[in-house]
Amino acid sequence: MALLQISEPGSKPAKPLHRLAVGIDLGTTNSLVAASSAGAVEILADDEGSHLLPSVVHYPAGLEPVVGQDALDQLTIDPANTIISAKRMLGKNLLDIQAEGDANKAATSLYQFDQNSRDGVPQILTAAGLKSPVQISADILGTLASRAESVLGGKLEGVVITVPAYFNDAQRQQTKEAAKLVGLNVLRLLNEPTAAAVAYGLDTNDQGRIIIFDLGGGTFDVSLLSLQRGVFEVLSTGGDTNLGGDDFDRVIMDWICSEAGLDQITDSKSFARLRNAAIAAKHSLTEADIVEINFENWQGALSRAQFIELSAELVKRIINTCRRVIRDASISVDEIDNIVLVGGATRMLVIREAVAEFFGKPALAEIDPDKVVAIGAGIQADVLIGNKPANDFLLLDVNPLSLGIETMGELVEKIIPRNTTIPVARDQEFTTFKEGQTAMSFHVVQGERELVSDCRSLARFELRGIPPMVAGAAKIRVKFQVDADGLLSVSAEELSTGMIAEIQVKPSFGLNADAIEEMLQSSQENALADMEARSIGEARLEAQQLIDALASAVEIDGDLLDESESLLIKAAIEKLERANTEGDSSEIRVLTEDLNRVSGNFAARRMDLHIGAALRGESIDMIESSSD
Repeated sequence: MALLQISEPGSKPAKPLHRLAVGIDLGTTNSLVAASSAGAVEILADDEGSHLLPSVVHYPAGLEPVVGQDALDQLTIDPANTIISAKRMLGKNLLDIQAEGDANKAATSLYQFDQNSRDGVPQILTAAGLKSPVQISADILGTLASRAESVLGGKLEGVVITVPAYFNDAQRQQTKEAAKLVGLNVLRLLNEPTAAAVAYGLDTNDQGRIIIFDLGGGTFDVSLLSLQRGVFEVLSTGGDTNLGGDDFDRVIMDWICSEAGLDQITDSKSFARLRNAAIAAKHSLTEADIVEINFENWQGALSRAQFIELSAELVKRIINTCRRVIRDASISVDEIDNIVLVGGATRMLVIREAVAEFFGKPALAEIDPDKVVAIGAGIQADVLIGNKPANDFLLLDVNPLSLGIETMGELVEKIIPRNTTIPVARDQEFTTFKEGQTAMSFHVVQGERELVSDCRSLARFELRGIPPMVAGAAKIRVKFQVDADGLLSVSAEELSTGMIAEIQVKPSFGLNADAIEEMLQSSQENALADMEARSIGEARLEAQQLIDALASAVEIDGDLLDESESLLIKAAIEKLERANTEGDSSEIRVLTEDLNRVSGNFAARRMDLHIGAALRGESIDMIESSSD
């Protein structure tokens, strides 16, 4: 019997419990935390009223780490122990960081890395010991969480953390690991452009096709979204995890060194002062036409026109990414209804003017571009924790590159195509290639090309315990699943036994924008050649299967062949084997058909023999009853 709780007459209904959850914008340069308060999502400030937390951590000897503005103040005093732009190092190994050169110039110039790090994971030598990008990010997240708990007056039950849309599995995994280190429950990793769409989509009545242009301190994302009746669907996305406001600082730094006649600066304190001078000049040029710069014993002036010229290549990369995203969605620039600016770097006039010129209209910046991502994350956190109905809005992201598996002949079978809405699960059945095969090796790949050698390898795993059967008889179901955070898991199941093998894909390094663009461009430029290569591969595979099957059949039932028939089959096999090495797909298919034709009578006699042997001694009644 159920009990009903009845309130006293005239009493006020109990106030529903408001669970504490926040959205965190973990930025390269600055980070923020947002939460729902009095029906609206607001950015939470620290005790001094500052909303932005510089993504900087200072590690003094024997003391607790210092995070934020106080850490940033240490950059010129103790730069070797003051870590900036740690987000750029997430998901990468030491070789990747060193190979990226200019993209990680701050890291490679300021810090000393442990060259003996296990598995190449970057570890920075500090006065407080070795610190990885995950630990540094954890210290930033912990500071933001403490701020939120102090303001909200309670323990956080969940967080939504934003990441660049082009963060790969390794970068996303390490973001979650950083949160786990400080005891945070990650409700979801939310793509930064999508978070901006959430903020604008719920606060305005704009509908249609919208570009989310997100240029932060160290990363760039641009996404094309369709906003209709509360549904946010990502039509296409692009970006660069090594392009941001830091790179515009760097061109000013290089210009200062050139004008001052200075060689490359290796002293960490001088490098930090140079960086600060460049940042100050960049900020001033947002409003001024010319700015005076003082560095060491040099004085000079930089005009806005010069800055535009210096940053021309960076702007070109940015606009090319926008052009690619529109092309991927198969629409024209004229069909874009609005452009939303996100990220502090979009305050630069050189960016706003370039964006307005390319899209033919000025961009929206009604919400502070520094805050819009955190606000969107805060809205999403409030929904996911249960404070608002989940049907308030629907959020649909996409995976940026196709995911598939290697099949025989080094061909790629795409399981989840590029730009598929996530979360998603897709499965496909495969079978064995050789007779008596008891194990299968699976190679998970990413890319748009038809051959494995032209795609990126993600992971390998094996399924064992397959019952020995004739080739092609086993049924193996391979399932690809991408969760809401963009993380991939792959499983393989042998259907007759239920044997399962699975893997969580955690690559040790990420793709930079150049690699992604090269993969997409190569798939278009080589489309015809790829299809021919696939056609040849499939023809060779089919031919080899027939040759192997006939060889096995002849070994078992060769006495069914007369001499002339045996010679015909042997000659046809030799022709097909030569073509399989040197011929094109058409020749291979014609000779495969020839071999099928000359071996047809032999195959029919084998079938009659083995069916007869199987039925020998059985009565018609028994056969009929077994088929009922």
